[in-house]
Amino acid sequence: MRKFFTLLSREVTSYFYSPIAYIVLLFFLIVSGVDFYFQISFMNQRPVPYSVQEAFFNSVFFWFAFVLIFPLITMRLFAEEFKLGTIEPLMTAPVRDWQVVLSKFFGALIFYLVLWIPTILYFAIFQYVTHQPAAASTGAYWGSYLMLLLLGMFYLSVGCLASVLTRNQIIAAVISFCAITLLFFLGLISFVLLDISSQTRQLLGYFSAIEHMGTLSRGEIDTRPIVLYLSMTIVMLGLTYQAFQSRKWRL
Repeated sequence: MRKFFTLLSREVTSYFYSPIAYIVLLFFLIVSGVDFYFQISFMNQRPVPYSVQEAFFNSVFFWFAFVLIFPLITMRLFAEEFKLGTIEPLMTAPVRDWQVVLSKFFGALIFYLVLWIPTILYFAIFQYVTHQPAAASTGAYWGSYLMLLLLGMFYLSVGCLASVLTRNQIIAAVISFCAITLLFFLGLISFVLLDISSQTRQLLGYFSAIEHMGTLSRGEIDTRPIVLYLSMTIVMLGLTYQAFQSRKWRL
């Protein structure tokens, strides 16, 4: 495990020595801050049947920034190492391939979680200024951030797979963005097509990130998305491991 934590420390450190990390952080803070401001402004104009926290996690601004950050976080993970040739010393080091793959995944996950820390301050400041709760219950907070963790793990694993397939960071970003966007909009088909059967609509709803977030942000904990995203993350990481080994033997 010491070797794994050494690799993990290397990955986390590399993020904060890279300018792209601060660009992503600044972009995300601006978009999420604007989103929070507009949601508060809208709710001040008329009564609404949902809380500030629900409005924030279910808005167009939120999902726009959410889908876009994953290609930016993951595009350099393997692609940059293959391009610069720094992957070769790593492959010859006394570490296992699964340690390399998992260290890159968890390094990206740690940086992803750092992005969300300021959003906690939004709700704290709102409650301090207005003396009103930003969420209907404590469980709503737990549900929202649990969903962010589950979706983040899955989409980061997709980004890892895209990055291991190419030497070009831009190509890796495009592949992961297209894949994540397709997966995201798969759950929206039931909202677009009105003439589908109830069974098909229910099946598509099982893959709907928006529906899952809507449920969990109300504090209603459903085990189905937990099982879905954890299992899909494991599958994606397994494919990343196989692709990494395949490229390793071709070098």
